[in-house]
Amino acid sequence: MSSRSLLPLVAAALLGSVFSAAAQPAQRPQPGASFPDGAGKEMVTGVCGGCHDINRLQAGYTPEGWRTVTRMMRNFGAPVPDSEWEAVTAYLIKSFPEKPRPAAVIIPGPVEATIREFDLPTPGSRPHDPMAAHDGAIWWSGQLANKLGRLDPKTEQFKEYPVNPMSAPHGLVEAKDGNVWFTGNFRGFIGKLDTKTGEITEYPIPDPKAKDPHTLVIDHDGIVWFTVQNGNIVGRLDPKTGQFKLATPPTEKARPYGMAVDSKNRVWFVEFGAPKIATIDNDMRITEYQLLDPAARPRRIAITPEDKIYYTDFSRGYLGFLDPVSGQVKEWASPSGPKSFPYGIAATKGGIWYCESGAKPNTIVRFDPKTEKFQSWPIPGGGDIVRNMDVNRDGNPILANSLANQVGVVEVK
Repeated sequence: MSSRSLLPLVAAALLGSVFSAAAQPAQRPQPGASFPDGAGKEMVTGVCGGCHDINRLQAGYTPEGWRTVTRMMRNFGAPVPDSEWEAVTAYLIKSFPEKPRPAAVIIPGPVEATIREFDLPTPGSRPHDPMAAHDGAIWWSGQLANKLGRLDPKTEQFKEYPVNPMSAPHGLVEAKDGNVWFTGNFRGFIGKLDTKTGEITEYPIPDPKAKDPHTLVIDHDGIVWFTVQNGNIVGRLDPKTGQFKLATPPTEKARPYGMAVDSKNRVWFVEFGAPKIATIDNDMRITEYQLLDPAARPRRIAITPEDKIYYTDFSRGYLGFLDPVSGQVKEWASPSGPKSFPYGIAATKGGIWYCESGAKPNTIVRFDPKTEKFQSWPIPGGGDIVRNMDVNRDGNPILANSLANQVGVVEVK
């Protein structure tokens, strides 16, 4: 099936959800039946459940957040007539305001840092992951704009590269030749962007379960490794031969998520569906490490130059540490509490840097491994939501703020 045919098919599937809902027996509650009445409700309840659980709407956003979310949906072809979008947006703003979030706890400290942010050229891009290129540029995956983007932070010049329809680029990484590899999160492929020509090459993953490739890294030998979260797969692709190898973690519904490579060329990943961190070798053997609390759900991972592993425990509001040699695990409560939702993380300049994505505003937190003390900064404009981080050639953490439609850099003095 050509990629061009996918957009109308998805739109048809979404519209089909409207008619199938109407055909349900009267005694069964309709999706969204308990939602407040008002102009726009019928379109919202008919369309918004086509791609995801409609009850997710009840999580709520600020008015500006809802405007960004509806812009994302328009970018991706949600089957709402142009004349209806204003009513849909107004209904969502009125019916589902942002719910209370924990106030950000700002901790002073000795490190001086400034957070610099840049608005992206395409509204509603949903920048998912940032990537620091060797030439100093900041790249991002515009998941719901179907674009990869590049920013020169010195000149503030942007360039966007369209990818094939319905790709939903998610993770991205730069190869030694300067080309950019990315995951096609909605169509089950690993992609390569030729940064000189703009040409996109797709490598379909040879397993129908691998529908949602997530994060990817490139090891020291140039092999592309990737996670498939809902498909519960970890894979590798040899760019020279195009050959894939795939493996399933020993833990059922492990949900492989964040990924990193250490100095010895070992590939590590976290299991967002289990309290475990794992490593995988070239023979696709997976070794899992158990964390302290059964409720732990590590989401992202960072590795220091000394091969010490740190991870964000999203569900419990903790920063965690794993010594892969001894197996020792330690953890520290994040400053803004159990609902702070620690997410993107990076190791640089003698510290561990991460985002509290549930705090209001979002924060950038620095943890000093030597003193075990925290320092934090509010993200200007709220942040919302730093899902991943990288480190640029100056050693500064870089960010992509999904709901704020920005990329940024933490300039550490």
